[in-house]
Amino acid sequence: MRILTVSELTRAVKDTLEAEFPFVWVRGQVSNLGRPASGHVYFTLGDGEALLQVVWFKGSQWGAGEEGVHPLTGEVLEPGQGGLAARLADGMEVLCAGRINVYAPRGQYQLVAELVQEQGVGDLHLAFEALKRKLADKGYFDEDRKMVLPRSPERVALVTSTSGAAVRDFLRIASERGFGCEIRIHPTLVQGEQAPAGIAAALDAVNADGWAEVIALVRGGGSLEDLWAFNTELVADALYRSSIPVITGVGHEPDVTIADYVADKRAATPSHAAQELWPARADLAQAVDEAQLNLERAFGNWLGAKEARLAELRRALSWLSPTQRLERLLERFRDTLHRLVRAGGDFVENRRDDLERALAGLTRAFGPEALEVRRGQAESLARRLDVAGRGLLEAQGNALELLRARLAGLDPEAPLARGYSLVTLARTGRFLRGAGDAVPGDELLVRARDGRLRAGVTAVEKDE
Repeated sequence: MRILTVSELTRAVKDTLEAEFPFVWVRGQVSNLGRPASGHVYFTLGDGEALLQVVWFKGSQWGAGEEGVHPLTGEVLEPGQGGLAARLADGMEVLCAGRINVYAPRGQYQLVAELVQEQGVGDLHLAFEALKRKLADKGYFDEDRKMVLPRSPERVALVTSTSGAAVRDFLRIASERGFGCEIRIHPTLVQGEQAPAGIAAALDAVNADGWAEVIALVRGGGSLEDLWAFNTELVADALYRSSIPVITGVGHEPDVTIADYVADKRAATPSHAAQELWPARADLAQAVDEAQLNLERAFGNWLGAKEARLAELRRALSWLSPTQRLERLLERFRDTLHRLVRAGGDFVENRRDDLERALAGLTRAFGPEALEVRRGQAESLARRLDVAGRGLLEAQGNALELLRARLAGLDPEAPLARGYSLVTLARTGRFLRGAGDAVPGDELLVRARDGRLRAGVTAVEKDE
């Protein structure tokens, strides 16, 4: 087991924690507020059950005296309007966005805030909830009325302010994703009294034009007051009657407006709206790579199966081929011949032994006198056999001559020498035995003693 030092353990916790929470949103109440001379703001964020240390560095603050568009939220800051860093006070409800960091010297984790927003305006919240209930009762939020957004649309209408960061973020993300598309911007105010009518008019104009496949309604983040144009019934009605699907990307992750409820799909931010419309090109490339790998794998499996089947058929064919069968028969013949030769050799050897034993026994059983007697008997039997054989041969010769004479009398060609002829029908090859066997027009083959004749039948006359 390895024993860690305090700094090693703290560094390990820091790496793990910062990797797990690279960017978070936290809501809570401010306490222990401190503003040192450096311009940084330190405070504690609590919710009644837990506390979180927060540091808001000066470089991340949208301070007093500045004007223009907030780089993160898209808020419009008028001249002389102080930033939240100057107005922040204990007891204020705020929403902080940033990254978790471990401060090693104290061994504690803290939130490094990139953005701090004031939460809640009482009357606006009440109005928001009242309008939400009204539109919910009218069916504006029903899921079954919402349309499905097209995948990777080629024609998108972007309804937003052209001066905010939202339009730049949306266009930047759109340029990096999907297969390429055409985007038409419909500029409108997104904050102030004129904004609701402008947003509704832009939505109606997109529907009247009928060019777009989908509408993207986006705006950068801000306070509830800044986003109030998207919490009006005028905008909700325009979204409800739109025949083109609408995706909203208003504010930041925690900001949910009436427009988000009515729209066909809600995205957390303008950038997220672009991400929802078009898939990342890296994902598309990965999908293509995966499809190629799957295809190659499937083809390899298919080819492997076919090769295995071909090998199996080749083995079966080789087993059934005449050549292989002859080779197997020849091998069996060689084996049988080898066993036969070996058995024949054993048989001859055994018979030779038997013959030698029999010869030895005969030699012992019969002496020279017995052999002389047997020789005399054999000579007598030989003379008798010779006489009997000659008589038998003479008798068989006489019988043979008799049979030869009888056979010569039965020879069908023998009468030819005496002037007779043999007649056959050409169409059947059979001998003509009577006049009725032929008809006029038949061709006859006449065989005489010294040759053959061809004749034709002109008429058939039978003897009575």
